[in-house]
Amino acid sequence: MIVEGWVRGIRKLGKIMFIVVDSKEGARVQLTIRKQSSGVWREASNLTLESVIRAEGKPVEAKIAKVDLEIAPERIEVLSKADPKLPIDPTGRTPALLDTRLDYRPLDLRRPEAQAIFRVQSALVEGMESYLRSRGFIRVFTPVLIGAASESGAEVFEVNYFGRRAYLRQDPQLHRQLTIIAGFPKIYDLGPSWRAEKSHTTRHLTEFNSIAVEMAFIRDEHDVMKVEEEMVVAGVRNVIEKCEKELSILGVDVDEPKTPFPEVRFPEVYDILEEMGCKVEYGESYGTEGERLLWEYVREKYGADFFFVNRFPFAEKPFYVMKAEPPWARSVDLIYKGLELSSGGQREHRYSVLVEQILEKGLDPESLEWFTEFFKYGAPPHGGFAVGIERLTKQLLNLPNIREAVLFPRDVKRLLP
Repeated sequence: MIVEGWVRGIRKLGKIMFIVVDSKEGARVQLTIRKQSSGVWREASNLTLESVIRAEGKPVEAKIAKVDLEIAPERIEVLSKADPKLPIDPTGRTPALLDTRLDYRPLDLRRPEAQAIFRVQSALVEGMESYLRSRGFIRVFTPVLIGAASESGAEVFEVNYFGRRAYLRQDPQLHRQLTIIAGFPKIYDLGPSWRAEKSHTTRHLTEFNSIAVEMAFIRDEHDVMKVEEEMVVAGVRNVIEKCEKELSILGVDVDEPKTPFPEVRFPEVYDILEEMGCKVEYGESYGTEGERLLWEYVREKYGADFFFVNRFPFAEKPFYVMKAEPPWARSVDLIYKGLELSSGGQREHRYSVLVEQILEKGLDPESLEWFTEFFKYGAPPHGGFAVGIERLTKQLLNLPNIREAVLFPRDVKRLLP
């Protein structure tokens, strides 16, 4: 049997040496070496923690529960010897501050807890994608470089594009809508977006990933909400089915979300928050504290962690949302454990109304003609949403900081590694 992986532990007890290896397959393997195996003993004596090795030998009955496999090696080959002076402890036994760990992120990611987070995240996305494909959605790839700021120009990263101004997208939504108009009625995009917000919080990133869905021929925003609910449940269910080991490492219990997700609406939101001691002016939206208090309300009334907030004030939302009864809009947020995961709802598909709303928002219709022109040629009723993958991972696993849910986080201060 051949085992390849990283050396995670070295211990000598008289004439026996134990080498713990985390294999490339994800198994924890113990190499048990006796001194009479002179060549193997000599090679093992020179090993350092985190070295990459290949060991060949015969499996024996494992005598300790903390390993998946025990091998008596007949040969050890060092593929890459690690410097004995490690900048951080990849086992996590010696704690380090998050900023320090992120400075040495490739080593930090070797921790079993970090490995578990991203295996869970992979299963989460796999489950959501599988659900969408089973419902006839196809994956599309929309541009990340755009020639006009999609929403608020103050929050975009500007790029020099051969002497012209370009921007990193804030959201793939406008191009998703154009793809709907192009005749693809069920689509989703999975990729990064950027926000140039100088937010130093445990919930904000400047670069983040979303699973962004758009669908045509909807009756209203509730068709969109149903797909979002079922997609999220499918993702969580896949984690429960495939990540028992990872959840155990993280010490997290994950239950399948209670359905249907409750829905709270404006203007009732104002009354709920006021009763909980949070006064929000009529016609305005709530902030971070409002999200947390609404979660408390929903947990108390419905016993749920996921819930929708619907019918936001149109004045607080972008030009492309569809209006409901004035002054509200068919705009929906999904909140999970007090944190907004997504914004979405029904879009305005009628060209004349769309232009009116652009003017109402004080925007220049000409600057948006690249988008609005195609609504003149037949746009079906449609809507969608974009769920933040890192935020969903953070809340699912009760992580204290969203940076723990990103391989290489990008925030206001961090651009490397």
